[in-house]
Amino acid sequence: MQLLVSLHPNFANQRNGYYYVSFADAQKKQWFLKAYHQLLDTGIELAGMDMLNHFRYSQHKVQTAVDIKNEENGRVLMKMTVFFGNEEIALAELQKMLLAGQRAVLLKDNSLGILNDEWLQQYAAIIKHGKINKDEIEVAKSMAIIEQQVTKEKEVLKPLLKEQWWQKWQQWQNEDKIIYDVPDTLKAELRPYQRKGFEWLTLLAEAGAGACLADDMGLGKTLQTICYLAYHIHHNPKSINIIVCPSSLIYNWQQELQKFAPDISSIVYHGVNRNAEALEKAECQVIITSYGTIRGDAGVLLVRDYGVAVIDESHNIKNPSAQITTVVNMLHANIRIALSGTPVVNNTFDLYSQLHFAIPGMFGSREFFKREYADAIDRDNDEDKIKALQKLTAPFILRRTKEQVAKDLPQKTEMILWCNMNREQKNLYDEIKDQVRSNIFLGIKNNGLNKSKLAVLQGMMKLRQVCNSPLLLPEEERLGAKASVKTEVLLGELLNILKEHKVLVFSQFSSMLDLLAEECNNQEIKYYHFDGRTPPSKRAEMVNAFQDKDDTTNLFLISLKAGNTGLTLTAADYVFLFDPWWNTAVEQQAIDRTHRIGQTKNVFAYKIICKDTIEEKIIQLQQKKKKLAEDLIGEDDGFIKTLSEEEIAY
Repeated sequence: MQLLVSLHPNFANQRNGYYYVSFADAQKKQWFLKAYHQLLDTGIELAGMDMLNHFRYSQHKVQTAVDIKNEENGRVLMKMTVFFGNEEIALAELQKMLLAGQRAVLLKDNSLGILNDEWLQQYAAIIKHGKINKDEIEVAKSMAIIEQQVTKEKEVLKPLLKEQWWQKWQQWQNEDKIIYDVPDTLKAELRPYQRKGFEWLTLLAEAGAGACLADDMGLGKTLQTICYLAYHIHHNPKSINIIVCPSSLIYNWQQELQKFAPDISSIVYHGVNRNAEALEKAECQVIITSYGTIRGDAGVLLVRDYGVAVIDESHNIKNPSAQITTVVNMLHANIRIALSGTPVVNNTFDLYSQLHFAIPGMFGSREFFKREYADAIDRDNDEDKIKALQKLTAPFILRRTKEQVAKDLPQKTEMILWCNMNREQKNLYDEIKDQVRSNIFLGIKNNGLNKSKLAVLQGMMKLRQVCNSPLLLPEEERLGAKASVKTEVLLGELLNILKEHKVLVFSQFSSMLDLLAEECNNQEIKYYHFDGRTPPSKRAEMVNAFQDKDDTTNLFLISLKAGNTGLTLTAADYVFLFDPWWNTAVEQQAIDRTHRIGQTKNVFAYKIICKDTIEEKIIQLQQKKKKLAEDLIGEDDGFIKTLSEEEIAY
C-alpha cells in the first residue's frame, strides 16, 4: 500500500479504498508512463492496459546499443540499434519521428513505445544531426564535447576524447590555472580573458574542432588568434595557414602579425598586382587575402592544404547561398576559426554558415538547421529549441562583452544631436515627402506591397539624402535649397573640440563625405578621408598616421560600410554618426573603432538626427524591430522586407 500511495501526491488524502487521478494529472510530466514502468519494475502486473484509448503504453522501455565502428577526418561512424523488447526500430524512421517532434513509436502490437526524457537527452541530438545508412549513423566527432556533463553510464561519444583532454577542459572552465604556455615568440602581454581565449582555441583544436570567437568589438580577437597561430606554427613549423578578411583589414592583419609575432613570415595576396606564381614560390607561414580575392582566385588558393584557416568578420558568409560562402567552405584546413563581434546580424539563421565553416557537418544541412532551429526560434520563440541550440553551440562559441572583462575600459557616452532644418531645407523635405508618399501608395494600390518595396527603398533614400544636405540631390530638384543644418551643427562641434581631441565622422553616403571634405577645406581643417574607393594600402597608411600621437591631423572622415569593422582608431575620443543606419549593430561597430582595448579616454558618440523627419522614425522603428537581443534589421532591403504597409505610412 505504501508503494501505491507514494506514486502520486494526491493519493495520500484519498480514503475511499481506491486511488484516483484525473486524466490531466496523469498526462503531466509523463506520470502515467513512469508509474506504469515503476510498477512493472517491482513485479506488479497491471490488468486492462489493452482496453485503454490514451495510455496504451508498451511494457518495454526503450533500449539502445551503440558500437563505434570508425573515426576519420573529424567524423565518427557508429552502429546503433534501438528497440522495445524484441522489436527493432529503423533508424531512418526514428529520425523522421524526432524531426517531426514525436516522442512515441507505434509498435506492432499497437502499443506505444515511449522515448522518455532521459533517452531523448542522450540520443536525440545524435540521431537528428546524423547521416543514416540502414543501422549505421555518422556524426561529427565534435559532438562529443557537448557531453561534458554526462555521467559515465550515459555517455555515447564522450570516450572519443582522452581523459587528459577532459581534465584540461574542466580546468579551463573552473580554474585560473595555466593550461598552455603562451609562445615565447609572442611580443604581447595578454590580459587574463585573452589568455583564456587563446587556451580555448587551443583546447578545441586539440580535440579536432574549430571555433567561433565572438568577443565584443575591441577586445582583441585579432591578438588572441595571432597567439594561437604562433602556438600552432611553433608545433607545426612547416604548415601554411590562411587568413581571409575584408580588404580594408588586410594590412591591419599584416601589421598586427609583424607587431605581435615578428618571427612568423606572412605574405599579402591581394590587389591588381598579385602574382600567383610568386605566391607559389614564396616560403611563408601565413597567407593574408580578402573575400573578393579568394572568390576570384579560388583556383590558386583552394589547391593547398592549410593548417589553420581564419575568416575575420565571418558574418560576411552568413548567406549560405552566396558564392563567397561556397568558396570559403571549400578551404582544406585542419582547424577553422571564425571571428566576428556580431555573428548574428539579422536572425538565428545567420549562425549556420559560420558554424558550418568552423565545424563542418555538425549542424546538418542548411534546410535542416532552418527548420529545426532558426524558424522555431525566430518565428515561434520556442524555448526548447533555444535551449537545444545553446547546448549544441556553447562549447564552440566564445563571447565576452566589455562590461564582463574590460571593466577598466573608459566610459562610453552615446547621445543624439537633434537638428531643426531651416525653412528652405524643410520646404524641400516636405515637398519630396508628399511626392514619395503619393507615388508609393499609388504603387502599392496598383502592384501590391511586395512589388513596391524597391520604390519604398528609393523614396526613403531620397528623404534621407535631403536630411543630410540638399546638395546630394540633382540641382533641378533642390527648389533653391542649399544649406544643410547637419553640416552646420557638425562644423560647430568640430571647431570646439578639434584643438584638444581627435574625431571620427561616419556617413553611409560617400558623396556626403565629399561635401564635408569641401567644407573642411573652406574652414582650413586638416583631415583624413577614406571610403570604398580608397585602396587598402592607403587606408592603412592613413590609420597609422592618425594613431600617431605626434600627428596633428585630428579629423577622420570615414565611409560607414567601408570603415566600420576591424580598424583600431583609439587615438579618437569623439565619434559623429552623420546619418542613422538601419542596423544599430553597424552603428555600434563604427563607435567601437575607438571604444576598444587601448583606449584610455572617455568616448563620446553622437548621432546627428533631423527632428520630425524619417530619421527620427528610423530610430523608433529600429527599436520595434529588435528580437532575440539582436537587431533583425540588416541591409537596406532586409529592413524594407520587415516593414508593413502601416509602418511605411508611419
